[in-house]
Amino acid sequence: MSGKTLKERTATGLMWGAVNNLLTQLLSAMIGIVLARLLSPADYGLVGMLAIFSAIANSLQESGFTAALTNLKQVTHREYNAVFWFSTSMAVVLYTLLYFMAPLIARFFHQPELTSLSRLYFLAFVFSGLGVAHAAHLFRNMMNREKTIIGLIALIGSSALGLILAWQGYAYWSLAWMQVAYIVIGDCGRLYYVRWLPSLDIDLKPLRQMFGFSSKILATNIVNQVTNNILSFIFGRLFTAQQVGNYTQANKWNNMGNSFVSGTIQQIAQPVLSSIADERDRQVRVFRKILRFTVFLSFPAMFGLAAVSQEFIFVTLGPKWADSAALLQILCIGGAFIPVCALYQNLAVSRGRSDIYMWCTLSLIATQIALILYCQQYGMKTMVAVYTLLNMVWVGVWQLMGHRLIGIRHRDFLKDIVPFMVIAVAVIALVYYLTMGIQQPVVLLCLRIPLCALLYFIVLRMAHTKILEDCLEYVRKIKIKN
Repeated sequence: MSGKTLKERTATGLMWGAVNNLLTQLLSAMIGIVLARLLSPADYGLVGMLAIFSAIANSLQESGFTAALTNLKQVTHREYNAVFWFSTSMAVVLYTLLYFMAPLIARFFHQPELTSLSRLYFLAFVFSGLGVAHAAHLFRNMMNREKTIIGLIALIGSSALGLILAWQGYAYWSLAWMQVAYIVIGDCGRLYYVRWLPSLDIDLKPLRQMFGFSSKILATNIVNQVTNNILSFIFGRLFTAQQVGNYTQANKWNNMGNSFVSGTIQQIAQPVLSSIADERDRQVRVFRKILRFTVFLSFPAMFGLAAVSQEFIFVTLGPKWADSAALLQILCIGGAFIPVCALYQNLAVSRGRSDIYMWCTLSLIATQIALILYCQQYGMKTMVAVYTLLNMVWVGVWQLMGHRLIGIRHRDFLKDIVPFMVIAVAVIALVYYLTMGIQQPVVLLCLRIPLCALLYFIVLRMAHTKILEDCLEYVRKIKIKN
């Protein structure tokens, strides 16, 4: 890969990132549909209550060292070895702590079964700690093809186990075992592609050298995880397991949609932007191009999912999940902007400004918690709507940070995102109007999705949109090579 230009490396990384996320989300969607029909909202609700603990533990064991290793000019066995032993030790300590806290967690949520369930579910991050150094190597070297293969094998293997257990009536246990299996299989795949093994010559000095940078990433990652899981945590205390399950299901589909875009972008954003951190004008140009690609995908995908949420839930998951449709609709509108925020976060990290990343995210979660708790008297939908609105507004805060970091002009920011947003909304509104007389949910779903995609493509093609032309040109080059 070192012989390729930055443009070629970026294009290749985006292609494999897109393939990885597209295949992963499609498989996850199909598996999720089958599981949702086998399991109840309460099963998902119980597992959803534990998500925040596992997410924070994962952040603590990783401690921002993946980003820190990526920003280093040179990385040796010494640095990887230090990260491996730190992450493994931290995972064991955290699991031991949470193992004994399990009864308290169950009491907090008024769900006695969480004691035994959490002790199994939390095993996932113990195994995850073993793979942090290998995952950092894959990320730093943009080995996205290998990550795609690992992710797909892990997803297929763990899902097979989960489906068998769900079919046999193991209820929420199937979700916990599926999570553990996914991590274990992923660890095996990373070990296969990254032929690196830790040594007993443990030297933690590299951690001290990286910690000034990584500690801010750690704090921000924890805050991000709290942000992503705060509603499940609060809802688990205030509402029934079934209500939490409806939210968890809606949020799962929202995350699958926006993570297709953000996951694709994040696999190349920090490595690419870090490689040109000393060339400010070039970094602005590259950033804006990635930004346009982000909204080119994100706005039609997420606004479109919001438009068909009722039909989608009814057709795929069945009537028992009907209450999650309205929540999905709200979440998807805000979800369209999450990949944009993620891109700005990568920009801050690539500039070595993990402090901006940290404080901007801390401010978001503090505001979210205050507003969500204030709105609890108005019910779950209002709380979700406030959470979503704040995610949308915070894009403006990140743009202010982008202007401060590398001088991205506000009018250029608007020029990059507004056309795609307007076109996506207009196309979806037109298709919605043309098909509103159809009553059958299956027909509506099968018509609206391809019609929206086709019209969106036609409008961008007629407008000679540069980002679409670049994508088509890259596809043509691949065909010629083959």
